[in-house]
Amino acid sequence: MSTVGEVAGLRRFLAPREGRASAPAERCDLCAAEIPAEHPHLVHTGERSLRCACRACALLFSGRTDGVRTVPDRWLADSRFVLTDGQWDALQIPVGLAFFLESSATGGVVACYPGPAGATESELDLRAWADGVGAGRLAALLEPDVEALLVRRDAEPGAATSCLLVPIDACYRLVGLVRRHWRGFDGGAEAWQHVDAFFADARARAREVDP
Repeated sequence: MSTVGEVAGLRRFLAPREGRASAPAERCDLCAAEIPAEHPHLVHTGERSLRCACRACALLFSGRTDGVRTVPDRWLADSRFVLTDGQWDALQIPVGLAFFLESSATGGVVACYPGPAGATESELDLRAWADGVGAGRLAALLEPDVEALLVRRDAEPGAATSCLLVPIDACYRLVGLVRRHWRGFDGGAEAWQHVDAFFADARARAREVDP
């Protein structure tokens, strides 16, 4: 496993925003145009890095399947998703919150889970993936490199599991929230309040996947 909190292009998601009212405006990493706080992102698939983009530059790379790709703004939910305790245990993820993405660079599936140091990642056993999260309807729709399946499991055995298909930059916003607000061994109430708010917003954005 490796920690990816310091991957190039991701630091902006991990640094605190409090007290940055006088910070310089964010700019497109391609043309240097000033961009708003909410803006598109590009993924360099070979480097697994994110870059900020203005709308015009994002359109230039929309639809690409290699090299540099625009992160789509697609949010999907599957209320029929089911994951057993055994299927989750087979993934060997030590926490109940993780996101999964297909990497075109490695040809495999990567699992990442947030923590106080950033995001920890590991390549999955493809059989465990195919028999669990990868067997769901959302996995069949997943765009490599630019989208992820965000899964949250309740701590109680047998509890329901939620699964959302989200843009990859949303996952790193979640990583930043966890890193910024985590306190103590279990994160503390404030950190989990932010996680709950993130998931509430994500569910509000997501539409149910077609039957």
